[in-house]
Amino acid sequence: MTGQAEISAEIAAIQSECRRAGSAESQPKLDFPPYRSSVLRHPKSALHLADPEAVELRAPCFGEYDVAPLDADLTVQHAGPPIGERTVVTGRILDGDGRPVRRQLVEIWQANASGRYVHQGDQHPAPLDPNFTGAGRCLTDDDGFYRFTTIKPGPYPWRNHHNAWRPAHIHFSLFGSDFTQRLITQMYFPGDPLLALDPIYQSITDQKARDRLIAVYDHAITSHEWATGYRWDVVLTGPAATPVEEP
Repeated sequence: MTGQAEISAEIAAIQSECRRAGSAESQPKLDFPPYRSSVLRHPKSALHLADPEAVELRAPCFGEYDVAPLDADLTVQHAGPPIGERTVVTGRILDGDGRPVRRQLVEIWQANASGRYVHQGDQHPAPLDPNFTGAGRCLTDDDGFYRFTTIKPGPYPWRNHHNAWRPAHIHFSLFGSDFTQRLITQMYFPGDPLLALDPIYQSITDQKARDRLIAVYDHAITSHEWATGYRWDVVLTGPAATPVEEP
């Protein structure tokens, strides 16, 4: 199996060529060979637009209920407190002109502090936390702010190559006017040494665009003896748009 040195060399070669050609991209490349499965799973033919009325959608994971205030606090959803570094993640959802997007449905999901998801597909030998499910949601306020209280996720191994590890991250999902209008992206934490090794993060060949996926530690958000605080804004469109995952 390919090792990290080979993956890192492939990433460096692609990004060097993009810089030389002046073609660095601010969104993830659909086919990025160091991210092995992107080449295997990306559609070979153009996508067809489907009539939203004809699309059968499963119910959202939260069920068909209104958003409740406690949905945004992932540390109080069970009988006891979860294990790990408690953290607050907050920011604004903005359009391309910097205007706040009000009443935007924001959902997150993540691994627990040991780097494991509550999902049948995640079977790597790290402990589950009975007090942490790893999913939350909220609506933005009139100024476009969202706010979650959660546990800082741990890194975890994946099978892209030998000894591959994903940096700690939180998945974000933003819905439009219905469930067929959706943007998905990932937020990372500053100073993570795994970012330089991660082909998913590095599939965005423009450095400034990659930087937009990294939250900023904010001591004003940090709570005394309670939680660290991070700020991360999402820009939906325009030249400063946050990179998102393609369907």
